[in-house]
Amino acid sequence: MYPTLLGLLALALEIAAWGQLHYGTIGDDELLLYLALHAGASLLLAGFAYLFLPSRFSTPRLAVLGLLFCLIFFVPAFGFIGVLVAPAVLPLLPRFAPRLMFRSVQLPALDPHERPPSRPMFSQAGVRGFLSNPRAPAALRLRALVALQQVPPRLSNPLLRSVLGDKVEDLRLLAHGMLDSRERRLNARLHDELQRYRRLRDDRDRAHSSFRLAQLFWELIYEGLVQGDLASHALGHSLDHTRTALLYRPDDAALHLQLGRLLHMSGQLRPARSAYQEALGLGIPLTRVVPFLAELAYDEGDILEARQLMSALSEWQWLPRLKPVVDYWNPR
Repeated sequence: MYPTLLGLLALALEIAAWGQLHYGTIGDDELLLYLALHAGASLLLAGFAYLFLPSRFSTPRLAVLGLLFCLIFFVPAFGFIGVLVAPAVLPLLPRFAPRLMFRSVQLPALDPHERPPSRPMFSQAGVRGFLSNPRAPAALRLRALVALQQVPPRLSNPLLRSVLGDKVEDLRLLAHGMLDSRERRLNARLHDELQRYRRLRDDRDRAHSSFRLAQLFWELIYEGLVQGDLASHALGHSLDHTRTALLYRPDDAALHLQLGRLLHMSGQLRPARSAYQEALGLGIPLTRVVPFLAELAYDEGDILEARQLMSALSEWQWLPRLKPVVDYWNPR
């Protein structure tokens, strides 16, 4: 009874509003009376229509009532008729609504080992691509540069050096700061060991210190922290300290391999070959020495020996770092 009475009152007020406007004189007072009657009818009809709205269309309440009132009040006749008819039409609409073929499901709990790392990681190729692309957003390039902190210095330092000439100042400053920080840490260790070496008087203790110095000078070269004359200076010191350490550690295969690489880098190919062979004779794995022997043969111009040495590694071609090199030298 209540909804019907509400609808009838709204209809009566609307008819009265139009009637007095149609049959009376039109002036300011008559217009104000029409608007007052029309506003009352709009408010009553909005309440009437709201009672018949489906639940999914009836919230939030005040906003829906306000929308219905505005439609009725500001769209004369058609708004009134439309809102009056809408409650009868709305229940029929779901029959014509398309049915969804999918439904929401709750995600299963992930195994802790499957969760992504707390820090975003970039692959080496991804970092190189972002850093070398000047059209990439600077924010993403900065994130890629920060991700290099998780990459071994041997791989990341050349990438950092490639950014030192970038147009973006923030990238240049960050790359310079990262390189400078790494170099200062290594130089601090090197300085402390040099001071210790100079204080020692026992030959055996000095030999052990020479071993550490050889490793530190080699690390400067290996990680690409020094270049040009500084690299040559570090190479000479590392070579001298390696030879000193070998006097007391002649059976250290890794030290012979390091000596071979240092001699190879300094252009002393024959002594380098002897050092490599000595490392092999002391039992160092074949995969760690043969690539350097093949490189040495290539530098000497002996392509046939280089191919034969690389073919000896065919059974280790499943190693990810060796596979491309083995495939290159042993085409199928």
